[in-house]
Amino acid sequence: MDLKKDFMILAGMACLVLLAVGISSSCKGEKSEEEALFKAPDIKARLEQFSPTQLSFDRNLLTEEQAQVLDKLVQAAKYMDEIFWKQASYKGVEIREMLDKSLDAADKDYLDYVIINYGPYDRLDENKPFIGSATKPAGAAFYPADMTKQEFQDYITAHPDLQEAFESPYTVIRRQGGELAAVPYNEEYKAELEPAAALLREAAEITTNASLKKYLAQRADDLLSNDYYQSDCDWIDLEGNLVEIVIGPYEVYEDGLNGIKAAYTSFVYVNDVEEMKKIAGYIDFLDEMQKNLPVEQKYKDMQVAGLKSPLNVVFEVYTAGDTRAGVQTSAFVLPNDERVREEKGSKKVMLKNMMEAKFNKSLAPISKLVLTEEDAAYVSFWAYFNETVLHELCHALGVNYTTLPDGTRTTVNRALREHYSPIEEGKADIAGIFSVRLLIDKGWIPQEKEREVYTSYLAGMFRSLRFGLHEAHALGTLVQYNFMMERGAFVYDEAAEKYHVDMSKIKDAVEELTRQYLILEGDGDYDKAAAFLEQYGKVTPLLEKTIDKLTDIPVDIKPEFE
Repeated sequence: MDLKKDFMILAGMACLVLLAVGISSSCKGEKSEEEALFKAPDIKARLEQFSPTQLSFDRNLLTEEQAQVLDKLVQAAKYMDEIFWKQASYKGVEIREMLDKSLDAADKDYLDYVIINYGPYDRLDENKPFIGSATKPAGAAFYPADMTKQEFQDYITAHPDLQEAFESPYTVIRRQGGELAAVPYNEEYKAELEPAAALLREAAEITTNASLKKYLAQRADDLLSNDYYQSDCDWIDLEGNLVEIVIGPYEVYEDGLNGIKAAYTSFVYVNDVEEMKKIAGYIDFLDEMQKNLPVEQKYKDMQVAGLKSPLNVVFEVYTAGDTRAGVQTSAFVLPNDERVREEKGSKKVMLKNMMEAKFNKSLAPISKLVLTEEDAAYVSFWAYFNETVLHELCHALGVNYTTLPDGTRTTVNRALREHYSPIEEGKADIAGIFSVRLLIDKGWIPQEKEREVYTSYLAGMFRSLRFGLHEAHALGTLVQYNFMMERGAFVYDEAAEKYHVDMSKIKDAVEELTRQYLILEGDGDYDKAAAFLEQYGKVTPLLEKTIDKLTDIPVDIKPEFE
């Protein structure tokens, strides 16, 4: 049904007209049978998938100056939230506002779930609508709702001079007078970007930390210019400060059409200096981890692995936009600009208070239900935390660029397009697990922690697989699960109806899957990537049965900030 058709009219003192449902009705005091069909009746059960969780930190860590800067940064971040609402769904903002005004008490639950999902599409259920019948466009609101991949590609073929603008991460595609146009983000979202930039400048005036002052002022300029190179470099160079912000368009997960348009997001956080000291040694092993990968040299020719780029452990203070939609981010590696990564590396940020909440609310309870008693005893937060650190570090391994058969030199992202994100997330997972053997040999990871790593890896899969299989992390995890089951590294005990790790097979299976992921990225073969995801990206009856056992455990948390 068309997004532009009338929504429903809710009963109450005022008629509430919701758009995008594909059904229209007249204003009545009672809801008709027809009206009841297009709002998911299990909304309370859907909400229970997200456990409201308070995330806090000790504000006494901050000086008065730092607290003032922090408040400005949170205000700036909130504008990224409004931009992402516009990027994620054409009608999300209207539906949110209309539900907010509704006098029907039942609509409070629908509003809460719309806010979690940034629109009427359930991110845990393959983006199926839970309000209305209209399907979510593959390209979200980055493109015309009716645009196909073929139309996009055909238009570029017919207008080669527009290719750079059309494929830019920082433009939206719009229909204008029968033609297509690439509209720069700084024009499309000017109303939000200008006040956000002003707040960053105000924060820059307050801080006395020279590197933070430079970054905030430059980032303010870059939000209005669509050129983020310099401020990305400045963010890597931050030093001697507790308060930081990531703000702007970064990840391309929301663009399911081409996988190239960046969504706005923001993290505001406070560095945990003591915890950073504990894990800083990981950076010293990046070169060796790169050299140790089980592929020939052409698949690991990057230089960024040797750069001493930062590894931060932080308290998450506030998030907005892309990162706050649905399942929450545990850690991130930015920037994504290959130029910056080649020159300065990337910053790996571990959101430890978020990770603790996820482990306690989800992973620990899951392990008791799906693993044998013996294996469940080895699941630990230490392993979960350190696997996450390795995942983020291993985004830097392999290659960023590839040469296609026709001689074209391009990024892996552009070569694999919409398949890149699930493959990259899977690669980071498995390369991290593969690197554990090296780190044990080097004495960085204690030998006695080895089994904790593999059992926590298995338990963590069932947490990720509940994220919705359209989601990059979940699809990447599904591939790993099926591959490990195929190779006998994970074993299902029919009598106990639980899993365990076969320690005699897990290492070889991990090595082989690491090799396959790295070759897929290095070759940049779009068709092979698609076939690989098709082969291993299927939900088996056994997996479906296992996931069904987890319905009483929250899928994730719903963060509540001070």
